[in-house]
Amino acid sequence: MQRTLVVDTIKNVDEKVKLEGWVSTIRDHGKITFIDLRDRTGIIQCVGTNLAKVTTESVIEIEGKVVKRPEKLVNANIDTGKIEIQMEKLNVISLAQELPLPIDGDGYEIDEEIRNKYRYLDLRRPRMTRNIRIRSKVTQFLRNWLTNNDFVEIETPILTKTTPEGARDFLVPSRLQQGKFYALPQSPQQYKQLLMVAGMERYFQFARCFRDEDPRKDRAYGEFTQLDMEMSFVEQEDILNLAEKMFSELVKEIFPEKKIFQSPWPRISHKEAKEKYGNDKPDLRKDKNDPNELAFCWVLDFPLFTEQSKEDFFYGSGQAKWAPSHHMFTSPHPDDLNLLETDPGKVRGLQHDMVLNGLEVGGGSIRISDPKVQEKIFKLIGFSEKQKDQFEHMLKAFTFGVPPHGGIAPGLDRFMMAILNEPSVREVMAYPTSSSGQTSVLDAPSETSKDQLKELGIKVNEN
Repeated sequence: MQRTLVVDTIKNVDEKVKLEGWVSTIRDHGKITFIDLRDRTGIIQCVGTNLAKVTTESVIEIEGKVVKRPEKLVNANIDTGKIEIQMEKLNVISLAQELPLPIDGDGYEIDEEIRNKYRYLDLRRPRMTRNIRIRSKVTQFLRNWLTNNDFVEIETPILTKTTPEGARDFLVPSRLQQGKFYALPQSPQQYKQLLMVAGMERYFQFARCFRDEDPRKDRAYGEFTQLDMEMSFVEQEDILNLAEKMFSELVKEIFPEKKIFQSPWPRISHKEAKEKYGNDKPDLRKDKNDPNELAFCWVLDFPLFTEQSKEDFFYGSGQAKWAPSHHMFTSPHPDDLNLLETDPGKVRGLQHDMVLNGLEVGGGSIRISDPKVQEKIFKLIGFSEKQKDQFEHMLKAFTFGVPPHGGIAPGLDRFMMAILNEPSVREVMAYPTSSSGQTSVLDAPSETSKDQLKELGIKVNEN
């Protein structure tokens, strides 16, 4: 007999079926036992007598007849609430030991380290299962939408070159070229711009990004996922309109219960946002307790530079006055180009941030495509000749015909956090890194063997 999914039992009343899944609950009433069986499609009540010993969360296989429940015993809270399975046979495939953490509730109160250690169990809880499945639907919608709008999905390298881009790099030692290191990409920024030089015109990928920066509730330590998009022959207006249309249609399709506060989305200058709301990611909701209210907005006209602090170790020598407020490839506003020479602090960048309910869920810009302007930016942020040489590949590429281009990179984790009203991005990731930097389940980082280090030409300072 072939397996029947729980969701399909509704169509099999008075028929014999075989179900396989997990035991959600057991209620033993002496002569009769009730088991709630769960699979990926739902949950159903199963009733039987003289059954094999079984524990909660064991994996089982049952055979039995689908029957209608008496009217007074119908459970309106589940899709299969009008039926149940009269068990004739129960086979225990894998007997579960007592779980080290409860998984029947939301789990917010459980210590994060315990949840991450047993993440494969934590993901069984209904809230987490829902989050991961909805995330899958969101990525599928976005992929289809972009493909239908003539974007090409292209993968870019994970092992790349360390360059000063705004955060600490994760470094990977090279075995074949000892003493040299790869870096994990903070974003595909340079590769996607080079794809525009290559004539791809419309690119996207769900990119894994790696940044060694302190975690926050809206930012996971180590790695995260962003929907990376780049377009040629566009102005800022084109990018805003495309992204706004795509996410508005996504909400309508996947989250019909949610309502967008204002459409078209409000556009606010960086200066206005700081003066009126005290920050550059304002929460415009009328009722911040309404989980179904979505207040998207655009924040524009960011300063191109901020005053450089000692913490801006990745820019120049640390002696220059200015650091990029976004990144060094953001184009200055065309009306402010003359201020690069006279008053850089007043130069606006063609940067755009997508904000949702007080969270910055995406950012992008029109890029610099003029090598002379790029050289000016490098000079203002204090790059040495050696540091500029790290970007020689881009400057060289731009001499072979570069189209005007720009893009945006919505953060998938942060968007899901905002739209699902979760308190942390880790609640919408399958295997997040904890706030202390430990990976889920596998407990990395870990020590390595002396033989591995020797092969890489690395010595570890024991102190």
